[in-house]
Amino acid sequence: MAMPNPDGTHHGLWEQGWHGKARRMESPNFGPRPAQACVDLIVVHSISLPPGEYGSQAVQDLFMNRLDWDAHPYFQSIRGLEVSAHFFIERDGTLWQFVDCDQRAWHAGASSYRGRSQCNDDSVGIELEGLEGETFEPGQYRALAALCADLARRYPIAHIAGHEHIAPGRKADPGAGFDWPRLQQALAWDARFFPDGVLPIQG
Repeated sequence: MAMPNPDGTHHGLWEQGWHGKARRMESPNFGPRPAQACVDLIVVHSISLPPGEYGSQAVQDLFMNRLDWDAHPYFQSIRGLEVSAHFFIERDGTLWQFVDCDQRAWHAGASSYRGRSQCNDDSVGIELEGLEGETFEPGQYRALAALCADLARRYPIAHIAGHEHIAPGRKADPGAGFDWPRLQQALAWDARFFPDGVLPIQG
């Protein structure tokens, strides 16, 4: 199996931590990574606002701190929330970027993985437009696989996990509808990069 192998070459794909193929929208919700942070984790999330409704631009508005809290009853439950992710992939595979990957986005919250806590410090957060536990679209898997491969060209990616794996009991996204084997096959990354239990047991 091929493994992520950052080679230091960008081929015009990256402008510092900004991805050249993403639609850029700069969120104010970020901060510096700690000194010596090793960005080796990709965290996959799912989000839709209101839940189960797609294409409203509400996710973009949330990450930009401009969501109209009175536009839908559900928004009252998240009123005042200041969050972000590095990337957001819409149902049709459109890729947005909100935070420079060299910076710390606010996507993981209280979390722990591979023996380290505070996963925001050294991870890249990718939100998929979708409902926790439901399925995702082919275009989203294509965009996600391409993005993960591009991230591994710039950062020493060694782990990829769902929000549910880094905050078990608190978060359950992307959930049972996310096809981890499909992503693994698309990337051709070794099983050790993925959470325990999400890939078929090898005979």
